Amino acid sequence: MATIQYYGTGRRKTAVARVYLRQGSGQVTVNSRTFDDYFPNRVLKMIIRQPLLITETADKFDIYIKVNGGGAAGQAGAIRHGLSRALLEFNPELRGRLKSAGFLTRDAREVERKKYGRPKARRRFQFSKR
Repeated sequence: MATIQYYGTGRRKTAVARVYLRQGSGQVTVNSRTFDDYFPNRVLKMIIRQPLLITETADKFDIYIKVNGGGAAGQAGAIRHGLSRALLEFNPELRGRLKSAGFLTRDAREVERKKYGRPKARRRFQFSKR
């Protein structure tokens, strides 16, 4: 018998996360590594767990995540977004809670490109009057 699986894609900055939910005990695997091994930072772990805590589904699912691109913070945001979408696929009635918390909205902020004649995107070289 095939196991029932729920899927959600999450994006943040340049990170893309594919999140799969399967009935289970709350085990989280990220890129074939344990959750604590992949994210040693406590704050990032908290960000990822937020949709599960709001919907009270923390120990109902085994979560399998494939994430690539971006840095640790971007990946955590992408996982949160994908996890929220997967939970929505599991139960559409959770939409109100997830939407009011802002987890279904893709954070559209991207890195601004560097401009020529400047050291960074907006920073200018120091002005010298003489």
